[in-house]
Amino acid sequence: MNRLTQLLEAALFAAAHPLPLSELAKLQPDASHEELLEGLRALRDQYERGGHALSQAALETLAVIAYRQPVSRAEIEEIRGVSVDGVLRSLQERGIIEAVGRGEGLGRPMLYGTTALFFELLGVRSLDELPRLEELSVALRPPSDLGELTGS
Repeated sequence: MNRLTQLLEAALFAAAHPLPLSELAKLQPDASHEELLEGLRALRDQYERGGHALSQAALETLAVIAYRQPVSRAEIEEIRGVSVDGVLRSLQERGIIEAVGRGEGLGRPMLYGTTALFFELLGVRSLDELPRLEELSVALRPPSDLGELTGS
Protein backbone atom coordinates (compact mmCIF):
# COMPACT_ATOMS: atom_id res chain seq x y z
CA MET A 1 0.00 0.00 0.00
CA ASN A 2 1.53 3.33 -1.01
CA ARG A 3 1.73 6.40 1.24
CA LEU A 4 -1.28 8.14 -0.34
CA THR A 5 -3.46 5.05 0.10
CA GLN A 6 -2.34 4.80 3.74
CA LEU A 7 -3.26 8.46 4.29
CA LEU A 8 -6.65 7.94 2.66
CA GLU A 9 -7.38 4.88 4.79
CA ALA A 10 -6.37 6.60 8.02
CA ALA A 11 -8.38 9.74 7.21
CA LEU A 12 -11.51 7.81 6.26
CA PHE A 13 -11.44 5.79 9.47
CA ALA A 14 -10.59 8.76 11.69
CA ALA A 15 -13.20 11.06 10.18
CA ALA A 16 -16.24 12.02 12.18
CA HIS A 17 -18.14 12.66 8.93
CA PRO A 18 -18.02 11.61 5.26
CA LEU A 19 -15.10 13.24 3.45
CA PRO A 20 -15.53 14.66 -0.05
CA LEU A 21 -12.69 14.21 -2.53
CA SER A 22 -11.77 17.90 -2.19
CA GLU A 23 -11.04 17.36 1.53
CA LEU A 24 -9.12 14.14 0.88
CA ALA A 25 -6.99 16.00 -1.67
CA LYS A 26 -5.60 18.15 1.17
CA LEU A 27 -3.88 15.07 2.61
CA GLN A 28 -1.34 15.14 -0.20
CA PRO A 29 -1.70 18.41 -2.14
CA ASP A 30 0.71 17.37 -4.90
CA ALA A 31 -1.38 14.28 -5.80
CA SER A 32 -3.43 14.52 -8.98
CA HIS A 33 -7.16 13.89 -9.12
CA GLU A 34 -6.47 10.56 -10.86
CA GLU A 35 -3.91 9.54 -8.20
CA LEU A 36 -6.49 10.19 -5.48
CA LEU A 37 -9.07 8.11 -7.32
CA GLU A 38 -6.53 5.34 -7.88
CA GLY A 39 -5.66 5.37 -4.16
CA LEU A 40 -9.33 5.05 -3.25
CA ARG A 41 -9.77 2.21 -5.78
CA ALA A 42 -6.75 0.40 -4.33
CA LEU A 43 -8.18 0.78 -0.85
CA ARG A 44 -11.57 -0.49 -1.98
CA ASP A 45 -9.98 -3.46 -3.73
CA GLN A 46 -7.95 -4.31 -0.65
CA TYR A 47 -11.07 -4.34 1.51
CA GLU A 48 -13.02 -6.35 -1.04
CA ARG A 49 -10.30 -9.02 -1.00
CA GLY A 50 -10.88 -9.43 2.72
CA GLY A 51 -8.74 -9.51 5.79
CA HIS A 52 -10.39 -6.46 7.34
CA ALA A 53 -13.03 -7.91 9.59
CA LEU A 54 -12.62 -5.25 12.31
CA SER A 55 -15.64 -3.23 13.35
CA GLN A 56 -15.69 0.57 13.39
CA ALA A 57 -15.43 0.42 17.20
CA ALA A 58 -12.36 -1.82 16.95
CA LEU A 59 -10.72 0.43 14.37
CA GLU A 60 -11.34 3.55 16.46
CA THR A 61 -9.98 1.84 19.58
CA LEU A 62 -6.98 0.55 17.66
CA ALA A 63 -6.25 4.03 16.32
CA VAL A 64 -6.28 5.46 19.84
CA ILE A 65 -3.91 2.73 21.05
CA ALA A 66 -1.56 3.13 18.07
CA TYR A 67 -1.22 6.89 18.47
CA ARG A 68 -1.30 7.12 22.28
CA GLN A 69 0.47 3.94 23.42
CA PRO A 70 1.02 2.95 26.09
CA VAL A 71 -2.55 3.82 27.02
CA SER A 72 -5.01 2.62 29.66
CA ARG A 73 -8.58 1.44 29.14
CA ALA A 74 -9.86 4.52 30.99
CA GLU A 75 -7.94 6.85 28.68
CA ILE A 76 -9.31 5.07 25.61
CA GLU A 77 -12.85 5.29 26.99
CA GLU A 78 -12.40 8.98 27.74
CA ILE A 79 -11.35 9.64 24.15
CA ARG A 80 -14.00 7.44 22.54
CA GLY A 81 -16.78 8.26 25.01
CA VAL A 82 -17.91 4.62 25.32
CA SER A 83 -16.91 1.44 27.13
CA VAL A 84 -14.21 -0.54 25.33
CA ASP A 85 -13.94 -3.71 27.44
CA GLY A 86 -15.26 -6.04 24.73
CA VAL A 87 -13.28 -4.36 21.97
CA LEU A 88 -10.03 -4.57 23.96
CA ARG A 89 -10.66 -8.24 24.65
CA SER A 90 -11.32 -8.90 20.96
CA LEU A 91 -8.19 -7.04 19.81
CA GLN A 92 -6.12 -8.94 22.37
CA GLU A 93 -7.58 -12.30 21.32
CA ARG A 94 -6.65 -11.52 17.71
CA GLY A 95 -3.11 -10.63 18.78
CA ILE A 96 -3.30 -7.06 17.46
CA ILE A 97 -2.76 -5.39 20.85
CA GLU A 98 -1.19 -6.55 24.08
CA ALA A 99 -0.72 -5.44 27.67
CA VAL A 100 2.62 -3.65 27.79
CA GLY A 101 2.76 -2.72 31.46
CA ARG A 102 0.94 -1.04 34.29
CA GLY A 103 0.27 2.64 34.86
CA GLU A 104 1.29 4.57 37.94
CA GLY A 105 -2.24 5.76 38.74
CA LEU A 106 -4.82 4.48 41.19
CA GLY A 107 -5.09 0.70 40.93
CA ARG A 108 -2.09 0.58 38.56
CA PRO A 109 -4.19 0.20 35.40
CA MET A 110 -3.11 -2.10 32.58
CA LEU A 111 -1.50 -0.24 29.67
CA TYR A 112 -1.98 -1.37 26.07
CA GLY A 113 0.15 -1.15 22.96
CA THR A 114 0.24 -2.63 19.47
CA THR A 115 1.95 -5.89 18.47
CA ALA A 116 4.06 -7.03 15.53
CA LEU A 117 0.86 -8.39 13.96
CA PHE A 118 -0.57 -4.84 13.97
CA PHE A 119 2.35 -3.67 11.83
CA GLU A 120 2.02 -6.68 9.54
CA LEU A 121 -1.70 -6.08 9.00
CA LEU A 122 -1.11 -2.40 8.18
CA GLY A 123 1.91 -3.12 6.01
CA VAL A 124 4.24 -0.86 7.98
CA ARG A 125 7.46 -1.57 9.84
CA SER A 126 7.10 0.90 12.71
CA LEU A 127 4.91 3.57 14.26
CA ASP A 128 7.00 6.16 12.40
CA GLU A 129 5.41 4.97 9.14
CA LEU A 130 1.87 5.71 10.31
CA PRO A 131 0.42 8.99 9.04
CA ARG A 132 1.25 11.85 11.39
CA LEU A 133 -1.66 13.32 13.29
CA GLU A 134 -1.10 16.65 11.52
CA GLU A 135 -1.70 14.85 8.21
CA LEU A 136 -5.02 13.59 9.51
CA SER A 137 -6.26 16.96 10.74
CA VAL A 138 -8.45 17.29 7.65
CA ALA A 139 -10.41 14.25 8.79
CA LEU A 140 -10.87 15.44 12.34
CA ARG A 141 -12.45 18.84 11.76
CA PRO A 142 -16.05 19.57 10.83
CA PRO A 143 -16.81 19.82 7.12
CA SER A 144 -16.29 23.31 5.74
CA ASP A 145 -19.16 23.06 3.29
CA LEU A 146 -22.11 20.80 4.08
CA GLY A 147 -23.42 21.30 0.55
CA GLU A 148 -20.29 19.59 -0.73
CA LEU A 149 -21.16 16.49 1.29
CA THR A 150 -24.75 16.29 0.21
CA GLY A 151 -24.11 17.26 -3.38
CA SER A 152 -26.32 20.34 -3.21
